[in-house]
Amino acid sequence: MSKEEQLIEFITQDIIEMITIDQVVEYDEAMNKFYHSEVFEKLQDKETGLYIQSSAYVYDLFKDEMNFGHIVQAEI
Repeated sequence: MSKEEQLIEFITQDIIEMITIDQVVEYDEAMNKFYHSEVFEKLQDKETGLYIQSSAYVYDLFKDEMNFGHIVQAEI
């Protein structure tokens, strides 16, 4: 497993844990929500560089997707 793949796996585990706590859902349901999200798809794409961001940042993108139906990324 490459370093990039490890980072993706660690972020994925963190976010699933965050979903279970914030949304008070079972682990399986949290996995299903995240694995079927646009954020997860972008996280898997190494070209986006999303895997080098913090788990909290990626989770915020996921929450925005759940709230607005798409990823919302603030302009700097």
